Amino acid sequence: MSATKLTELAAKVETDLKAAILSHEIALGELTILAEASQIIAVLSNLQAAHGFSTLVDICGADYPQNVKRFEVVYHLLSMNNNLRVRVKAALEDGASLPSVVSLWPVANWFEREVFDMYGVLFEGHPEGHPLRKDFPLTGYQEVRYDEEQKRVIYEPVKLLQEYRDFDFESPWEHVTPDAIPALEAKS
Repeated sequence: MSATKLTELAAKVETDLKAAILSHEIALGELTILAEASQIIAVLSNLQAAHGFSTLVDICGADYPQNVKRFEVVYHLLSMNNNLRVRVKAALEDGASLPSVVSLWPVANWFEREVFDMYGVLFEGHPEGHPLRKDFPLTGYQEVRYDEEQKRVIYEPVKLLQEYRDFDFESPWEHVTPDAIPALEAKS
């Protein structure tokens, strides 16, 4: 990929969205843009509409616990017409959220759910605001930890940023006996 094309693209995007772009770099044949989290929709919309990045390849996350803004959400975009790839990053504090990009790319539905499951990043306006796994909260309902002051293990309820659905652990098949199966098959 042409470094000249990427340099020109970076200059155009920074001109169009001065307040939204924090920095950019070109490495390994790809442009990486660090965007202000509150302006992520403006940046991605501009790349899609004005620069031909019609394909959202992936959304992933990274956790840097040593940073104040410990989470990075990374959008990987592709322009097949221009043969260019762009990576757009937004850094977030723990508990912060990003607007959903499902309205721009419907495929973002699953990608955003995966980032939520792995990192707990909330996406405002996401059509399916619940985790992929529905049978049990991954964190459980009780936190078990050792308390130095009390010198014992204590159990505390987990405080969740987003409440889980009401989980029904009853199997719909528990009350079906082998004798009842022929009658159920005859009904269907």
